[in-house]
Amino acid sequence: MATNAPALALDDVTCRFAAREGGEAYTAVANATLRVDAGEFVSVVGPTGCGKSTLLNVAAGLLEPSSGTISVFGERLIAANGVNRRAGYMFQADALMPWRTGIGNVIAGLEFRGVSHAQAVEQGEAWLRRVGLAGFGDRYPHQMSGGMRKRLALAQTLILSPDILLMDEPFSALDVQTRQLMENELLALWAEDRKSVLFITHDLEEAIALSDRVVVLSAGPGTRPIGDFKIDLPRPRDVSEIRMTPAFLALHKEIWGAMKEEVLKAYQRQKAA
Repeated sequence: MATNAPALALDDVTCRFAAREGGEAYTAVANATLRVDAGEFVSVVGPTGCGKSTLLNVAAGLLEPSSGTISVFGERLIAANGVNRRAGYMFQADALMPWRTGIGNVIAGLEFRGVSHAQAVEQGEAWLRRVGLAGFGDRYPHQMSGGMRKRLALAQTLILSPDILLMDEPFSALDVQTRQLMENELLALWAEDRKSVLFITHDLEEAIALSDRVVVLSAGPGTRPIGDFKIDLPRPRDVSEIRMTPAFLALHKEIWGAMKEEVLKAYQRQKAA
């Protein structure tokens, strides 16, 4: 393992997908390079359909790139050999098991790892308290609100203590108020042990409010990073309050300047399709 290596490094990654019925292969990502340092919170933004989730799947080891390399704390990750075991993945849609209670969902990963039921329940109840769900462990997912299910999913992921947290637009389906509560909850939990985070979002305001850096992707096909912006805003942050500060507005203007043309390109391509 390399010392001082990034937590996650994607180097010159290209992802091509075979076309149907003899058509040309589709290049979703082309020659993309991306770094996430240990303890760093990095958000990736870009036009709809530009390949953000493709990059996240590559980082998770769920998708092997056509070319390029992925390293995790200096060690080469090969998707064919299995997933990125130092990462936890929080999906856009709930990955909760409807037949399990809240506590059952939270401790599932520990049980799969061979932790005894009693120890798993003890840790699970502690995590339910940490995400504000103490007393709700006996409820099933369908008995919970959208915000509660997201808290449950967060506990389900973090209880395994991953070194890297991969998040694919996890709060996009929530209403504005619940979303901001969840963003603050995420920042509070992240501040406790500073795991490395790669956060995918289409919401530039969310990206700036949460992150240490924001990476902007070009429109697809052949997406790649075209901008890398340091978010030099003080922590701890309240995501609703930080958005009203002059520094935040200046960053938003700067980053949107890099994004706007790419968003328009993607929109025109969708209209022409």
